[in-house]
Amino acid sequence: MNFRINPIALVSFALACGLQALAQAGTPVLATPAASSNISFIDTSIENASPLYWELDDTGSVQVYLLYDHERDSPNRAAGHWHFRVEGKPNAKVSLVLNNFRNVWNGKSGVPVSEKSIAYISTDSKNWQVVKAKLLAPGDRVELNLELPASGSLFVARLPPYRLSDLEQFQNEIRTHPFVRFEAIGKTVQGRSLEIISIGKPTAPHRVFLRGRAHPWEPGGNWVIEGLVRRLLSGDADSLRFLDRFSVAILPLANKDGVAAGRTRFNMLGKDLNRNWDQPANEELCPENYALEKWLERAIAEGRKPHLALELHNDESGKLHVSRPDGMDHQSYLARMARFEELLREKTWFREGSTNAIFKNAGTLGEGWLVRYGITATVHELNCNWIEGLQNYPSSRNWQLYGSQLCEVLEEYFDETK
Repeated sequence: MNFRINPIALVSFALACGLQALAQAGTPVLATPAASSNISFIDTSIENASPLYWELDDTGSVQVYLLYDHERDSPNRAAGHWHFRVEGKPNAKVSLVLNNFRNVWNGKSGVPVSEKSIAYISTDSKNWQVVKAKLLAPGDRVELNLELPASGSLFVARLPPYRLSDLEQFQNEIRTHPFVRFEAIGKTVQGRSLEIISIGKPTAPHRVFLRGRAHPWEPGGNWVIEGLVRRLLSGDADSLRFLDRFSVAILPLANKDGVAAGRTRFNMLGKDLNRNWDQPANEELCPENYALEKWLERAIAEGRKPHLALELHNDESGKLHVSRPDGMDHQSYLARMARFEELLREKTWFREGSTNAIFKNAGTLGEGWLVRYGITATVHELNCNWIEGLQNYPSSRNWQLYGSQLCEVLEEYFDETK
């Protein structure tokens, strides 16, 4: 007797047997469309979207796997930025589980989320509201339980985003102001322009430098910078007095390529822009730091050395990183930083404090600029989960308020510090 085998039936039978074997072995099986119809797509085409892949599990939850970015010549890797748009049924409930938080930081394993972690959602990518994140065992995953709006489309982010387009809009707003000057200093790995924005009068007796966004996932510093600049340019009596006391030089978005690509920590050639400041910057691998270093050396040669430098970041502590470098007398620096911290507590919502008496990290801009150039510098973290002084969550408005408040801090700091 002759038999004819239907190849399609054979493949279907083999696939069914394989799925059954996987299920019996305890391996998760992807959900059927009927079990997961609340979501149709995760859109990563938006500006500053995080690279990821996703799948639907057999409970209907959406498993989101963030992609690590890696540091050159190092075991370090980072995934901590999430920003994407969920599309699905109007008013549907969706469970997202974010994975891949087993980071390596300074050669040690670390997880950038905790039981305090939060997320932000928005229907228009402009107005954001907080949602609580649930930390899942074994402590390296977080769950977000969301309800889609009537449109069926919802933006989800780690923090209120600050994108290249936001910077461009802000720069266009202030570009023609008489107290604002732009200076191109170089380009990123991918050829994006880097600029120093100077605010104030060249004759001001004191000079401040601020840098934001060395690490792409950390937008808080950009909002602080906006708040400070807007206060200085507001035109009232206080702002004019500030401009008589000090000027500000700003590199607002140091890692433009990383922000555009939705990266977490490193530049596009695997370099951490807040490391290796204890040595000359590598022009080929780290053009962002090379451009800033050459600008600083020109400023020093021209008698425009900054008297204070603030490197702005986000983390889960919100502290000032006050270094105690080896091989130098740093007591006068520590005294200035102690007074700076006191003024922050008096005149802003800052309450988080500073690092302990043994902290040192020669690679950071804060310690590197102190040791190599004699500049009073610090890395200022901004808590990404909670503002203790306001008893409120971080937001673009709260961070801009802090930037505005910094103007009074700087005024009194320079009045007292010679």
